[in-house]
This record gives sequence, structure tokens and C-alpha cells, in this order.
Amino acid sequence: MGDSSSGASWVERMVKMFSDEPESRENLVSMLADAQSQGLIDADALVMIKGVLEVSESRVRDIMIPRLQMALIDASEPLDSILETMLESSHSRYPVICDKEIIGVLLAKDVFRAVVKGELKTKEDLAKIYRKPIFVPESKRLNMLLRDFKASRNHLALVVDEYAELAGLVTIEDVLEQIVGNIEDEHDAEEQAFIQKRTAHTFSMQALTPIEAFNDFFKVNIETNGCETMGGCLASLFGHVPQQGESIELQGFRFKVLKGNERRVELFEVKLLDKAVKAQVDEQYSEH
Repeated sequence: MGDSSSGASWVERMVKMFSDEPESRENLVSMLADAQSQGLIDADALVMIKGVLEVSESRVRDIMIPRLQMALIDASEPLDSILETMLESSHSRYPVICDKEIIGVLLAKDVFRAVVKGELKTKEDLAKIYRKPIFVPESKRLNMLLRDFKASRNHLALVVDEYAELAGLVTIEDVLEQIVGNIEDEHDAEEQAFIQKRTAHTFSMQALTPIEAFNDFFKVNIETNGCETMGGCLASLFGHVPQQGESIELQGFRFKVLKGNERRVELFEVKLLDKAVKAQVDEQYSEH
């Protein structure tokens, strides 16, 4: 009798497994989790399947690199400075900006090929290898974006908001990371840096940057005035909590608020103004 009951139970479980259909996405994920716990699929496969489901629901705005964190090439800079910027940041693709407009995309492999062939001697030569920028709305679904990337063989798209203003950028790697998990490389640690180079003489700086770290980075001697961070130092000079767009000059630098709210600043743009400071930074990067 016990064997009959056990057999019936086994049959019922098999029938249920093959007859039940998931009634919702959450139900499907639950069934997949059960399958993983029973050893039918491994943990990595479960993570990737869940990632595929999330890609079909997520939008570009959810994963894009915000404009403030983009590494840009300023077309107005000298060729040597542009090449130094690319060498220093070591990305594979760079949007090129001119008068606040994106005019193209530079691929590091195209630049390297032109240098090796001796075909890159002027900025006009550089302009010849600009790739056409691809723009996508921030509301675009990631599965559709991945399909477009595959069809066009482009691996980078610039993101625009509802007002057609540049909001950020997204790469095929960003989409794939939603499926397979974070793809770390040797440059990811730089995203946590207090100060990051954007163009030849422009940097972004977190407000929490210690003054000592700023001085060490630029080889200068900004006075602390009793403050520990650059954000605190600049706020004391402003005399109030500076708002987005406000700027102030200090010892050969222009500090402009890029991101913040009524209570605090999060991110500054640092523009080098003094020729001596520029030369010192150029020398510092050339030694790298």
C-alpha cells in the first residue's frame, strides 16, 4: 500500500511539473528557483535567465552612464592633448564634443590604426575617422537596444531625454552585464576615484575629496582653512551651499557645481585656468 501511495505521489508530481504553466513572471521565477534547488539547472544559469527577464522589462535610463560621468573628447583641444586624454583614460570609445554638441564617436582601435599607418598628423585627419553617433531615447527597452546593437554592430549609443538633451551613454557591455552580471576590468576601479580626467584640462571631482588628495593629485597647495574636504572648503568660499551651475575660481582652478541639492554638493567640474598649472598637469600625465 505504501509503495502504491509513493508511486501515486511521484506520478502526481510529474504530472504537475509538466502540466502547470506559470501564471506570472514572479511565478515563473519561483518555478525556476525550484528547478535550481532540485539540480535541474545550476545557479549561474538561474542568474542569467533572471537577467534575460529583467532586460525585457528594464529601460536604458536604468543602466546608462550619466552625462556627468562620461569620458568625452573635446574637439577644440590640440591633437596631442586629445591623444593623451585617450591614452590616460584607456576607454575603447569616446564621444567627441564641439560647442556642447556631440559630433562623432572615436574608437580607440581606429586611432591606433591611423597612428600606426602614419595617417594621423592633424586634427583634420582625426575628424576623418569619427564614427557617426547613434542616439537612443532613455525610455528604450533594453531588449530592443540589444537587438539594435547586434543589427548595426555598434557597441555604444548616446542617450537623449524627452527634450532631446544628452542624458548619458550606454554600451553593449552595460546591457550584457544585466544578463551575466558585472563584467569588471582594470578601469572599473577608476569610477570610484575622487578625481577623474574628462578632457585635457577638465576634471570631475567629488565634493568629498579630501583637500590633501586634491593637492597630491594636482601637485598644488590649496589651504585647508580648517576644512577637510574640497566641498567644505569651496562652500566656505561661496558663503553658502552652492547650487548647480554656480562657479568660483581659486588658485588657477575654476570649480563649477555639476550635481547637488539645496543641502549639499556632490560633484564639481574642475577646469584648469592657470598656464603653469596646465603645464604641470600635462607634464604629470606625460610621465604616466
